[in-house]
Amino acid sequence: MSLATTSETTNWLRSNGLEIVLLILGAMLFSRFATFTRDRITRKIDEGFRGGDALVRSEAAKHRHALAQVVTWVVLTIAYVLVGMEVLRRLGFALGGLVAPAAVLGAALGFGAQRIVQDILAGFFLITERQYGFGDVVRIAVTGAAEMAEGTVEDVTLRITTLRNSDGEVISVPNGQIVKVTNLSKDWARAAIDVPVAATADITRVNEILHEVGTKAYEDSRLKPLLLDEPTVMGVEDLTVDQMNIRMVARTLPGKQFEVGRELRVRVAAALRREGISETT
Repeated sequence: MSLATTSETTNWLRSNGLEIVLLILGAMLFSRFATFTRDRITRKIDEGFRGGDALVRSEAAKHRHALAQVVTWVVLTIAYVLVGMEVLRRLGFALGGLVAPAAVLGAALGFGAQRIVQDILAGFFLITERQYGFGDVVRIAVTGAAEMAEGTVEDVTLRITTLRNSDGEVISVPNGQIVKVTNLSKDWARAAIDVPVAATADITRVNEILHEVGTKAYEDSRLKPLLLDEPTVMGVEDLTVDQMNIRMVARTLPGKQFEVGRELRVRVAAALRREGISETT
């Protein structure tokens, strides 16, 4: 290697080479800062929920939490693209000359990139329409999947939604493959209990017992904060030759319908047993 070549290499390392290193370090530091800011914002949202008297997150808090995650993802994506372009320029690539090849490559990859574009557009509308947010319990129908994805929303970006189900499994769903979303924890929820009893049972007495159970549950200091109103008896929901189902419903705080439903079933079973009325299976 000649002296001139060595000198040119040294000059390049001191100028463009150093700038490339600084750009990459700057991108890494910016990523850390953006992630730190996002975590601080979401932590403050969660502290506001935990420090208050509310038993569940408000819809505004859920949306702000999800929005912080999405904005961070978008900002970091833009920053990485810009840094990548600057690094290429300092490596000697003429970005203007890459326009035509990029157009050809974009057309070639266009069909393959449709899924990504679809995911991002779907994620944009999911966030802006507030279909769900961080902490919501949702049931999602996914294209091509036989079973629905169900769990608590842990992360939302423009491309994917991450859920954690009751077994602790993490489920990642591309937003573009979401067909239908059932939000089980938006504004309020409902616990529905079908009580099966023998067809020969006294319907009037069974309704009275269920009404008493609902009244006592609403007066209970532990359950009342979870209930929006007193549980009601809807009447006979289904009838067969040897069995009838009597439905009891209760409006609850979002996401608390499962806890309330379990407690009401225990109370109903105990009340019917005391009266000598057995539930059928």
